[in-house]
Amino acid sequence: MFALTFLGTSASVPSAERNHPALLVEAAGQRMLVDCGEGTQRQLLRSGAGFRRLDRILLTHAHLDHVLGIPGLFSTLGLRQTSDAMTIHGGEGTLDLVIRMLAGLWGAGRAPIPVEFAALTEGPVIDAGDFTVDCFPVRHRDTDSFAFSFWSPARRHLRPDRLAALGVPDGPLRGELAAGRPIAIEGGQTIDPEDVLGPPSGGKKLVVIGDTETTDGLSQHVADADLLVIEATFLDRDATTARSYGHLTAAEAASFAAANNVGQLVLTHMSGRYEDSEILTEAARIFPNTRIAADFDRIVI
Repeated sequence: MFALTFLGTSASVPSAERNHPALLVEAAGQRMLVDCGEGTQRQLLRSGAGFRRLDRILLTHAHLDHVLGIPGLFSTLGLRQTSDAMTIHGGEGTLDLVIRMLAGLWGAGRAPIPVEFAALTEGPVIDAGDFTVDCFPVRHRDTDSFAFSFWSPARRHLRPDRLAALGVPDGPLRGELAAGRPIAIEGGQTIDPEDVLGPPSGGKKLVVIGDTETTDGLSQHVADADLLVIEATFLDRDATTARSYGHLTAAEAASFAAANNVGQLVLTHMSGRYEDSEILTEAARIFPNTRIAADFDRIVI
């Protein structure tokens, strides 16, 4: 299961309703940010999420609307005297900007909290057992941009009818079967896990793509996602402008979701030049199961 709280859903210029980009992702008791735009710390408070157990920031790229909230967040965490280290994941160029930004404020290596930097290359980022996070590169102007896919594995559960039929008693023996190990029951009969386990179920896939100028080459990473979060900064009538700024249109995002068997599409990075209804109409015409993210929206998959 993944729980998403949208802390900022604007494009590069915020509005009274939309803060700069930031998304809180919660999974298996862990909490991490994807991007940390200016004002993210206040959005964490306003959403009710707060700062507890927040120890990772996954950065899509180094544009200031996605990273300027880091110093303020670190300053507050330092005043709260947190001893937890914060790990920042990003492309090498992105991390270089963040390191120089923090050093300019506090001196090299002297941030208010312990911080570690982990450079991204395509592939695994986090393996927490109950879920994993991978990253893959996307194209956005002159940045080293990355997107993220979150996976929770499908699990096989014991079938009570088969356990009863085979005479497997309650207790540790059932735990052994659930872990995939054969057992021997009274009378010497051997029970194999395949005899009592049902089909795989419950696996979830979440993909979060920040700013991107194209979806070319991304299908392998997005196919069959339960939920795709992706930018839609422009409408199709302004596709030429979208290209020049390195962004997608709502129609392009929706077509991409439709072509890759996505369960639900959530559009973010909203430009104030459009009404939400215009964006939703354009996208939903192509991919009906679309919603426009608003600040403080919470979605659980």
